[in-house]
Amino acid sequence: MATRFPLERFAQVETPFYYYDLDVLRLTLDTVVREAAKHDFVVHYAVKANANPRLLNEIRQAGLGIDCVSGGEVRCALEHGFDAKKIVFAGVGKSDWEIDLALDADIECLNVESIPEMEVINERAMAKGRVADICLRVNPNVDAHTHQYITTGMEENKFGIGLWEVEAACRRAEELPCINLVGFHFHIGSQITDMSAFQVLCTRVNELLRWAEEHKINLSVVNVGGGLGVDYEHPDEMPLPDFADYFSTFARHLELRSGQQVHFELGRSIVAQCGSLVTKVLYVKKGQKKQFAVVDAGMNDLIRPALYHAYHKIENISSALPVEKYDVVGPVCESSDCFGKEIQLPAVSRGDLIALRSAGAYGETMASRYNLRKFAQGVYSD
Repeated sequence: MATRFPLERFAQVETPFYYYDLDVLRLTLDTVVREAAKHDFVVHYAVKANANPRLLNEIRQAGLGIDCVSGGEVRCALEHGFDAKKIVFAGVGKSDWEIDLALDADIECLNVESIPEMEVINERAMAKGRVADICLRVNPNVDAHTHQYITTGMEENKFGIGLWEVEAACRRAEELPCINLVGFHFHIGSQITDMSAFQVLCTRVNELLRWAEEHKINLSVVNVGGGLGVDYEHPDEMPLPDFADYFSTFARHLELRSGQQVHFELGRSIVAQCGSLVTKVLYVKKGQKKQFAVVDAGMNDLIRPALYHAYHKIENISSALPVEKYDVVGPVCESSDCFGKEIQLPAVSRGDLIALRSAGAYGETMASRYNLRKFAQGVYSD
């Protein structure tokens, strides 16, 4: 399903703005729900990818749970009508008020990333007369072969409990009166397109499940995180990742015990392809060696290219002229405010609309007001 840009509507909208194709989102959600159901898998949406209210409403209606990494995200999920018993709360640095919020809301689970954090959760729960259900986030030391900034499952990363510490953590969980250990949680990184990385994760998970069984530690939840990538180069030809292959990889390779259920935390793969950042050309600036298309969107609106050197397909949706090369740059006072270099586009003129594709994940949600610029609004296909 290719995204179609309604240029006649765009003429009335102030740029830059995020355009969301809800048909693409709905197709994605339908596919996720269908493929996960084949294996009785549970899917939580990682709200850090995009917290736009319209998108959250579609995701809630599809029946997905929510994966949060801050108290603000837990509050957002509750305010948008998500069932507290479908909310999981991860994060390496939960503050006391965030833990209290999760306990008071009686969410499904807190994913614990250290023994000291577990002890604090026990204290907060004891003060409230509650018992906290937790998963231990285990750092499996699996290389996801992705960008160093979005790799999370190696020993040098800050996330999770090291393999060498799992036994001590499980023993401590048994000692604490207000802690109920229900499972293990894993996450190895983001934008992973090679299923072999997930197969390696399954091998590590199986080793830990075998160890837990030998030590008579009963676990009902195996949370394997998310990380499934999208095709940034071909957003129309490949609007959906191969969810069937992704889920079947875990179905084939995990060795579950009776009563254990697999949970996922998908973010980017659900919302990336439904969103585009649409921006207007302010000037075409010609130099001796190259020419620049200066647009009114900046790194404050979409920081991924500046932060990760991330690729987003760039399209001139106003022109069908012969192709020329441009550096597509924004107005922010930083040399890193560049969306792409030597990009071939139909000849650009002032006023043309440029679409930065696959921007539905980590676009709007990471925006800032740097240079005191306004936030880009959302525009929807319906």
